[in-house]
Amino acid sequence: MKKMLFAMTSFALAAPLLLGSPAMAQNAQQDKMKQCNADAAGKKGDERKAFMSSCLKKEQPKPATQQDKMKQCNADAAGKKGDERKAFMSSCLKKDK
Repeated sequence: MKKMLFAMTSFALAAPLLLGSPAMAQNAQQDKMKQCNADAAGKKGDERKAFMSSCLKKEQPKPATQQDKMKQCNADAAGKKGDERKAFMSSCLKKDK
């Protein structure tokens, strides 16, 4: 009985992690729709319809990994030394790219 209770509790706690949050997916789709609508300003009729279709099908770019950020910040910091480089790297790595 204890094993069954443990299994049910474990599944109940793990299910949201395994299945993902529908609210997060909906927000991402809404954000994508807002962006495509903004980009479609001035288009009408079939042109707008075609644009919206292709825009909504596009994959969103993946966020930069920490390693990618580090490579880019290192390249951008060329020529800086000491405290100037340290401050630049700190602010650069905190930015969302």
